[in-house]
Amino acid sequence: MHPSTVSRALDPARRGRIGEPVVRRILEAAERLGYHPDTVAASLRSGRSNLVGIIVPDIANPVFSPIISGLESVLSERGYALIVADPQPQRSGDSDIIQRLVARRVDGLVLANVALHDDTVERCVSWQVPVVLVNRAEAEARVPSVVSDDVAGMRLAVAHLLELGHRHILHLAGPQTISTGSLRRRGFVEAMSAAGLAPVDDDIEEAEAFTRTGGHAAALRLLARRPQATAVVAANDLLALGVYEALREMGRRCPEDLSVIGHNDMPLVDLVDPPLSTIRISHREMGEQTGELLLKLIKDVHGEVSHVVTAPLLVVRRSTQPPPVPR
Repeated sequence: MHPSTVSRALDPARRGRIGEPVVRRILEAAERLGYHPDTVAASLRSGRSNLVGIIVPDIANPVFSPIISGLESVLSERGYALIVADPQPQRSGDSDIIQRLVARRVDGLVLANVALHDDTVERCVSWQVPVVLVNRAEAEARVPSVVSDDVAGMRLAVAHLLELGHRHILHLAGPQTISTGSLRRRGFVEAMSAAGLAPVDDDIEEAEAFTRTGGHAAALRLLARRPQATAVVAANDLLALGVYEALREMGRRCPEDLSVIGHNDMPLVDLVDPPLSTIRISHREMGEQTGELLLKLIKDVHGEVSHVVTAPLLVVRRSTQPPPVPR
């Protein structure tokens, strides 16, 4: 068998050019012989490491696992390996994780942790490192991104509660320095205003972080101000679970006393009590589309800047019902 055929069969990015039976025979022979391609040597020849890095704000957040899974599935088909980084502010040295990944000659970066105004993107652009944003976007939109339509998602949530008969609806907002927090708050205000129920400042409370703990603290403040409210729209599912916790402390029930709806449809929210109504985002699809955009950008770092916006979907479960009848 010709050496070039063997070389193509051992390269995931090129093996599609030859028949599957030939590829299978070559891979089986390589396994029997204990042969493994020398990726370092290949990197020196090609000038590419075949490594891609993704930075997430919280690896424990279930939202990011399907994004990573979708991204990895696309990259692995083209012979790329994925490095996942979860920088923690309290650890010294993690603030320069970008520089450390670039020093390892990653071919591209995926950022899931950017703020609306973030110098990380500026650094990547100045270093000519291919970069794609996922789940969150920046204000200037300088690089490709894949996000959900956060404004439309909040409109779906509000419309669902209005259809059930709710009129005194509150919003538990995420941090306003992040696109998901800012856009979802905007969507809530626009939807309520369109229904003639424009919210005042006391109807909205901003959580310090997109976490259950942050949601719990913010929900206690919000519900103390607005005890007569009948529904809460949370900016993500973890914040909604924080509302659940606050209600239990207050001796109130969901949805009998207060309907709660989240955002993301992260794994397992259908198993909490009560199962959470939420806005579904196709996170795995977002990861796959991010991978495709990044691969195109790696081939042409000065290519077109594309912005993909996916459509959200309302998922109704048992945490929302018509408001209680006044006594």
